[in-house]
Amino acid sequence: MGFSARAAVARRVTSVACAVTLLAGGAVACGKGSVGDSANEDRPPVTPAAAVAKAARNSEDIASLRYRITGTVPAAGRLAAEASMSTEPPAMSMRMTTTGQGEDRRLEVRFLDEVMYVGVSPIDSEKLDGKRWIRADQAAWGREAIDNNSYRVLPTQLEVNPAVQSKLLTGSEDLRKTGTETINGTHTTHYRGTITSSGLRAARDAAADRATRERQIASFDQFMALRLDGTLTMDLWIDNDNHTKQFRLRGDTYATRGGSEGDPLAFTDGDPLDMTVTFLEVNQPVTVKAPPSEDTADDTALEDLAPAG
Repeated sequence: MGFSARAAVARRVTSVACAVTLLAGGAVACGKGSVGDSANEDRPPVTPAAAVAKAARNSEDIASLRYRITGTVPAAGRLAAEASMSTEPPAMSMRMTTTGQGEDRRLEVRFLDEVMYVGVSPIDSEKLDGKRWIRADQAAWGREAIDNNSYRVLPTQLEVNPAVQSKLLTGSEDLRKTGTETINGTHTTHYRGTITSSGLRAARDAAADRATRERQIASFDQFMALRLDGTLTMDLWIDNDNHTKQFRLRGDTYATRGGSEGDPLAFTDGDPLDMTVTFLEVNQPVTVKAPPSEDTADDTALEDLAPAG
């Protein structure tokens, strides 16, 4: 049998196999375009709750992340930041610009080995004998909210690993799909829901297993760290591989009173929170280096820096 005859037989066999599969109700695709939209249409629909829960589980496997933050954060005003982080060991490098305190402020922060390094402006550098960094020991970033400590340099909403914040929507009681969108060139499904502290408590108490319960406890902790007054509205964009590509947090925050005189954080008016986090790269190599020791001052100089929130 010649090559062309064998090819014709193979095509007929493939066609028959496809026909049998389709008649039997199978969902596999045949021939060209096997991963196209027609194949996906035959799959059973995934509920919003199941899709969001799977994305939350997948976020637990994130070992490193490069991400962008934009929006408005209480006590800091409008901000734009880009950061890289790793989880083991915890490390982070961030460049941030804030607007809304009467002037634009640029800030660079690094976390490494439980030490925070803050880059200073040329004006502040003159006060530090030309040194361009300040070192603060026993800082913490990316842990549970109550454990974090950036010496008030970072807004509290930015002290946490964003992969943890992305799990908040699993506590929503009105979760819904709003459509599809392209985020940074990636096709995603857009989900939206509202979250309350009571809803998170109910989700925590109804957890069917230990892993789910721990996830809900972490979500409740994050909700409280955001200083939300009532309800949080959250949007979540999930790609076709069930990974979070972007999320947005919106809600009113409660006013705070306290602190020392002259501390800009002593009084906050409960400004709205509206923060969007976009995941740019996941599980790619991340290196965070400490600044040269000869170019670094100790943390007593932090008292002269205006907190970011």
